[in-house]
Amino acid sequence: MNKLNGNRVLTIVKVFFGIFMIVVYLGMAYLLAVNYFGWAETPTWNLGRYSMAAVLALYGIYRCYRQVKGIDYYRLNDLNDDDED
Repeated sequence: MNKLNGNRVLTIVKVFFGIFMIVVYLGMAYLLAVNYFGWAETPTWNLGRYSMAAVLALYGIYRCYRQVKGIDYYRLNDLNDDDED
């Protein structure tokens, strides 16, 4: 397997994992917001649930933005820019 094919496989895995994590974060935000787990309906629990739902939803949207824009914090895009050895 040459270097170019390895980069393609890495890119495909990265995209799949990114989309999977977006679904996980947004899904958990939804489940918390609708009280899927049946937690007590006290003001403290409601505040905690809605706060965590908002945090998870915002982070899921942020990850979606990063995925669409191609922002890569792990410098994996630099692998594509390397000179041929």
